[in-house]
Amino acid sequence: MADGGAVRAVEAGTSTSFWEPGSQILWRYRENSGAHFHIVRPVTVVRDDEDLLAVWLAPGTECVKPVLADGTSVHAEPLESRYTKPRTVQRDHWFGTGVLKLARPGLPWSVWLFWEPGWQFKNWYVNLEQPLTRWAGGVDSEDHFLDISVHPDRSWRWLDEDEFGQAQRDGLMSPELAGQVRSAGRSAVEVIRAWGPPFSDGWPDWRPDPSWSVPILPEDWDRMPAHLSS
Repeated sequence: MADGGAVRAVEAGTSTSFWEPGSQILWRYRENSGAHFHIVRPVTVVRDDEDLLAVWLAPGTECVKPVLADGTSVHAEPLESRYTKPRTVQRDHWFGTGVLKLARPGLPWSVWLFWEPGWQFKNWYVNLEQPLTRWAGGVDSEDHFLDISVHPDRSWRWLDEDEFGQAQRDGLMSPELAGQVRSAGRSAVEVIRAWGPPFSDGWPDWRPDPSWSVPILPEDWDRMPAHLSS
């Protein structure tokens, strides 16, 4: 995987640049209250400009995910000890249908689209997180546990409130950050209720370019961005 694939400058003389459609980058999450990356997903850029980054996580993509130190799935562990037991990471593959991820610059959430087999649209998923940080090889964030599911009939509901609460009890999230995350969630709900972008933009009808290859997970998937590595 090249560092970001093809890149275009926004305008001559500026340092801001965007990835061309078809570029392959990494979408990564740092561990909570830690510096290491524990979720890494190679994705293909669908659109990248001053308003939106859209990427495609293709079925079968090799990814990195967190597991307990003995290899047990994180979600197989009871909630009370899920965040306190030692962890490691392992390489695995994204099974099932692909995921389209949409992120607007500076917003503390991204919106993911899921389909059933046969491209039957299933739902939107609002992932509350730190605003994405861009670097040459992709984007980085930290997940904030709380999520929102949005259905085709425009109904919505909070998800993972139990994990959100447990993360606070285990010291992975300060009361101040928890308040900011809940406020961000309420802001996202306002967008949902108003049916603003990206929900109103027709993305359920989008389809990936059949010529795109499945991105490869690089060996140095955990490399630090240049501006943080010195």
